[in-house]
Amino acid sequence: MAITGIRRLTYLVEDVAECTRFFDDFGLPLVEQHHDEALFELPDGSEVRLLKRGHEDLPQGTSQTSIGVYECTWAVDSEKSLARICAGLEDDHDLSRDDEGVVRFLTPFGQAIALEVWRPRPVFGAPSPSNTVGHIGRLNQPRKWIDRAVPKRIHHVVWTFPDVDEALNYYRDRLNFRLTDIQKGFGCYIRADGAFEHHNVFLANAKAPMPGFDGTLKFHHANFEVEDIDEMLVAKFYMDRNGYHSNDWGFGRHRLTSAAFLYMPCPAGGEAEYGADCDCVDDSWRPRVWEGNFGTLIYMHDLPQWLMEEPSWDVRYARDDETQFIPVEFNFGKQAEAAE
Repeated sequence: MAITGIRRLTYLVEDVAECTRFFDDFGLPLVEQHHDEALFELPDGSEVRLLKRGHEDLPQGTSQTSIGVYECTWAVDSEKSLARICAGLEDDHDLSRDDEGVVRFLTPFGQAIALEVWRPRPVFGAPSPSNTVGHIGRLNQPRKWIDRAVPKRIHHVVWTFPDVDEALNYYRDRLNFRLTDIQKGFGCYIRADGAFEHHNVFLANAKAPMPGFDGTLKFHHANFEVEDIDEMLVAKFYMDRNGYHSNDWGFGRHRLTSAAFLYMPCPAGGEAEYGADCDCVDDSWRPRVWEGNFGTLIYMHDLPQWLMEEPSWDVRYARDDETQFIPVEFNFGKQAEAAE
């Protein structure tokens, strides 16, 4: 075991004050704010850092140009593990290490990555038990009430990649990530070797005919995990009342990961997603290959036009020799192009 999850997301932003207001309303606890940067710390100790364009701490030489997450710092479980990872990178990477022990480098495809020995604080969800037909989970006990959501940790992050196979091979071969699932045409899901989340990164296909996908390395969204769908929808109402709106999908649940979702367009770039109840897996998991539309949803509140037709019920286990991303023609290409 080595990489265990996300330690910090560092955003490049244009307006620190506006982005700070958003993440404060979103429910992230603000630690400090200045004219050119801001820092949030989630209950598990993971961080979101906002840096104004031109800030000296932003990584240099990346392939990204638009706002959003410019650097992901991955948590490593020990100095020994960090040394082992660095030993595998130093021959063909320019590694730097700061005074706090954070190691930084660029991938061959121009993505900024950092590694830090760090352990999260324990955080435990306590959702209200459910009552259903034939089973009483709550007797003489109402569901708990909350008026604000507080995301507990950073669950995963997504970028679009011009070459998904290149990114997949790099994360798997150089950083020991595991392939979890393949969504044909859309991309593939990978998790760190010391994590149980279904995925810590989604490698999205930058060439997919989707709005905003322009063929480049680009931040898409970050997922912040809340306790359950109650907290997620309380968060939606709070954001609605403060002038923000969810994306065109609204609240829903993915089929491929089982996760509930709510995506909020974010002034810091891409979207910020409230997530809950995602699948957890370990090394006994067998990757699956999904038809793209079928894997997207079990349900969503606002069904887009390109998902109006019932998708093909198409999912299977990946073959032992089938370890690469599988691009296919999209059956919603014309609708997606029209949406642009």
